[in-house]
Amino acid sequence: MTAVFVHGVPETAAVWDPLVACIDRDDVVALALPGFGSPLPDGFEPTMHRYARWLADELATFDEVDLVGHDWGALLSVKVLADRPANVRSWALDCGDITERFRWHDAALRWQTPGEGEAMVEGWLAIGAEGRADTLTAVGAPPEAARLMGEAIDETMGRAILGLYRSAVEIGREWGPGIDRWIAPGLVIAAQADPFRKPTLAVDLARRTGAGLLEMPEVGHWWMHEAPEQAAAALEVLWDEAGA
Repeated sequence: MTAVFVHGVPETAAVWDPLVACIDRDDVVALALPGFGSPLPDGFEPTMHRYARWLADELATFDEVDLVGHDWGALLSVKVLADRPANVRSWALDCGDITERFRWHDAALRWQTPGEGEAMVEGWLAIGAEGRADTLTAVGAPPEAARLMGEAIDETMGRAILGLYRSAVEIGREWGPGIDRWIAPGLVIAAQADPFRKPTLAVDLARRTGAGLLEMPEVGHWWMHEAPEQAAAALEVLWDEAGA
């Protein structure tokens, strides 16, 4: 049995450190998406479809998995779960319901726009790690999370971000229908102060899948930094129930 954590954008696996420190188990693995704090393998095209295949392949190397996904890690998990992997015992995600009504946040729309997305990446690279951390703090990132991300963002990550978001303009239409086929016990994490998510969609996802719902009214996008003990307690309840 392994608890597998999948990070988001523009993050690395280190984003999970505060939460993992609160979890009472020693079988935890935090995966690193290619291009995010690591090189892009030769021939790896950074699209949502390629990342989903990569995640499915990674999960297949474990006997049994408790899957936890954040941000893009959660969205990629949506696709993996739709294929009903037999070794996923439970899942916990912080994304909302993915349907044809899904709409991207403003930063995503800018990354998806040719020229504007490249300018955003170039601007990030130009201001240095400290400047990037300040920018992320301004959108709600706790200081330590902002520092980690600011130090990790580089040209490779910028390329991965643009490829990922530009492949996902129609993610709701392409991936949404598969949600109805999930079978493992689940938990939807609704950080209601998240500027990039609509809390109502988290409620919709929990209802649609029959999952539990962890509502965190005062917590934002980086809930694993802001409320790690609360999140760890909820995950441990989920895992206990999945193993019952």
